Amino acid sequence: MESGNFEGVDYWTKKLSLHLSSHVLHTIFWTNITNKKNDPTGDLMKRIEKDFGSFDRMKVHLSHHSKNVDGNGWGLLGYHPASNRLMILEVENHEKLTVWGIVPLMVVDVWEHAYYLKYKNKRADFVDELFNYMNWDNAAQRLDAALKLTK
Repeated sequence: MESGNFEGVDYWTKKLSLHLSSHVLHTIFWTNITNKKNDPTGDLMKRIEKDFGSFDRMKVHLSHHSKNVDGNGWGLLGYHPASNRLMILEVENHEKLTVWGIVPLMVVDVWEHAYYLKYKNKRADFVDELFNYMNWDNAAQRLDAALKLTK
């Protein structure tokens, strides 16, 4: 920046955005998976019901957006403090189509490396199966932490 080489700054800013977002989302993804089936409870479940109508409706919504991300990316359930609502996003690659200030609670990795060995090109089958391993206790902990930060 001091040299005025903004071409280099732009290049490294884009790289940092891609790779840091990748790191954050992958870190969350690995904690969002468990070996036992569970469902949301407590405040997370209340917010899901308030913002989506029911857990089943939220699952359909998250599943749909995870299956339909253009190319590689993520389905994401997040908490948006400014609106005090849960939102579902399709995140292209790692850094595109985000909402400023959203706190990821549950992420679905739909880059091919996440499912190709077992599911080949059947992303939808992978997403459907993944719902059996989602760690909703972890998502609830993330929501609790986000709520504490916004008070």
